[in-house]
Amino acid sequence: MARMRAVDAAAAVLRKEGISTLFGVPGAAINPLYSALQADGGFRHILARHVEGASHMAEGYARAQPGNIGVCLGTSGPAGTDMLTGLYSASGDSIPILCVTGQAPRAQLHQESFQAVDIESIAKPVTKWAVTVREPALVPRVFQQAFHIMRSGRPGPVLIDLPFDVQMGEIEFDPDTYEPLPVYKPAATHAQAAKAVAMLNHAQRPVIVSGGGVFNADAADKLRAFAELTGVPVIPTLMGWGVIPDDHPLMAGMVGLQTSHRYGNATLLESDFVLGIGNRWANRHTGSIDVYTKGRTFVHIDIEPTQIGRVFGPDYGIVSDAGAALDLMIEAARELKAAGLLRDRGEWAEQCRARKSAASMQRKTHFDAVPIKPQRVYEEMNAAFGRDVRYVSTIGLSQIAAAQFLHVYQARHWINAGQAGPLGWTVPAALGVRAADPEAEIVAISGDYDFQFMLEELAVGAQFKLPYMHILVNNAYLGLIRQSQRGFDMDYCVQLSFENINAPHTKGYGVDHVAVAEGLGCKAIRVEEPGQIRPAIEQARAWMKEYQVPVLVECILERVTNISMGAEIDKVGEFEELAANAADAPTAVALLD
Repeated sequence: MARMRAVDAAAAVLRKEGISTLFGVPGAAINPLYSALQADGGFRHILARHVEGASHMAEGYARAQPGNIGVCLGTSGPAGTDMLTGLYSASGDSIPILCVTGQAPRAQLHQESFQAVDIESIAKPVTKWAVTVREPALVPRVFQQAFHIMRSGRPGPVLIDLPFDVQMGEIEFDPDTYEPLPVYKPAATHAQAAKAVAMLNHAQRPVIVSGGGVFNADAADKLRAFAELTGVPVIPTLMGWGVIPDDHPLMAGMVGLQTSHRYGNATLLESDFVLGIGNRWANRHTGSIDVYTKGRTFVHIDIEPTQIGRVFGPDYGIVSDAGAALDLMIEAARELKAAGLLRDRGEWAEQCRARKSAASMQRKTHFDAVPIKPQRVYEEMNAAFGRDVRYVSTIGLSQIAAAQFLHVYQARHWINAGQAGPLGWTVPAALGVRAADPEAEIVAISGDYDFQFMLEELAVGAQFKLPYMHILVNNAYLGLIRQSQRGFDMDYCVQLSFENINAPHTKGYGVDHVAVAEGLGCKAIRVEEPGQIRPAIEQARAWMKEYQVPVLVECILERVTNISMGAEIDKVGEFEELAANAADAPTAVALLD
């Protein structure tokens, strides 16, 4: 076997595990690993401006394509703590990212040495595995185990902490014969799949709730095939949006307290059976369990055993990879169809389509007001972007409205931090998506506060030629928090507006985002009237093509808009006008014909 430094073995394992792109910020304690990466010569490293930004870039990279694993590198101490938000976000959404930190030498770990922190203990609650490697010979095997853990069962993040002297230690390792460990994914049995399909077949008004686990299994096509075979309408979760095209006859709409469609909630409430697959019954999807479950039978399929029964006990549960379960359920449904026993769902599916196409179920988007109403921004986006666009968003009224008004047609074309929702996630995540997909049209959506959290990462896009379009809807408010404060009869500590002495043209909206973006090496344009939105998008496209940098399109909104939401799926409040006719919602997916 060859003799080499432990970090050289780590670099070899990364290559053998399919890693070619890395995101990170070097530092003294991780420099040995960086020296191994340089010696290897086969890695593309994207230098972040903040280690948290690097972790979200790794997330975006992992979320963009099936099988991707994002890798984030950082030094000791604060670099590791900066990664925690990315680890938490990845953990909550079942995203495989590997974070690697440098560490003080082993002999100094108990001496409060500079930037020596017990990151293993700190990171354990937000990872599948967090480990400080204490022997050089363990390094390649810890990396091997990390990839096995990230890929097996419910995907998730791992943190590896490498003391300086461990990195530098000499070991014996043969990279030529190295092989990744087999991945473990539980699979349903024929009997389990047949029972689930029989229960669905017995129902009068069934729906399928499809979550992000279907994407993790790369099984969107199988989900769609099963829905079309059985004729059962599909309700994607926010993490599963795009599993079936928005304009598909069986797309019933999303359900929830915020990121939902009126017709989606109505269909769920009319159903008598729910087959959940690869989902976790998130509280912003369900609202109260009593309302969500009343009068309905539930089957829950998930790769993680402890997800089944965590929120409520289903009538039947199956522990399985979504793809493996769908293969067997398709087989079971075909057997029923061949025997003439598969029920015809045409009448129920038509009722769902009728709800979806009713003008009364649409929210109005066509407003000509100045300042711009946010609904009009999403209407113009629907008109400007085609079926192949990939959206990236995080949290806030901008994200909630985007989910209510935009359209998604393909798997992994809505990329969103679902469980954690960390402000600042959108910019670095979009850069990670671009690093994974150099060809697609990528459009990020942020409110002004999300944008301000990590806007320094725009410089990464300029430096490394990672162009994407960022739609910034600016109301100079913490809009979602302001709206939630209405229950306390206050508007307190949520205003971002101020008179900018250096930029009077911002007219009290505070930060000059155009100047900031330009100062970071990007292009930007400000929009103040509805008629300017579409030309600005076209200008952004032209700049992206010419300069290969991120382009900001800032839309100046009215200061206060309350977006539809509520405490129960049967009590979602509407604060704006509903559509009276097709002209009020000209890009509503059900009215496009």
